[in-house]
Amino acid sequence: MNADCLFCKIIAGDIPSKLVHESETTFAFRDINPQSKVHVIVVPRTHYEDAAALAEDARLLADVLKAGAEVARVEGIDQSGYRFVFNTGDDACRTVFHAHLHVLGGEQLAGFGR
Repeated sequence: MNADCLFCKIIAGDIPSKLVHESETTFAFRDINPQSKVHVIVVPRTHYEDAAALAEDARLLADVLKAGAEVARVEGIDQSGYRFVFNTGDDACRTVFHAHLHVLGGEQLAGFGR
């Protein structure tokens, strides 16, 4: 845990959140500024600064992706489609320095990568 990290404080319960899913290694909660009808943040309980750092721990990265898929199932968007997004670096407009996966869906999302 990083004492100055917003997401570490959420995981610790110091800052309230709307829990969607949790496991031994992950914690998922609703984004306070949703970009789609379903917008859930999945974070590893262990602090990694970004997705590039998290990629060094393949097992934990897999846990984060599995948790994202479970969030999609729980939210009822697993059949209609959803998007996973990691923001890493300044050009991606990352604002929280704790690796996190955005799970987006529940509506037709703008085209990307076609």
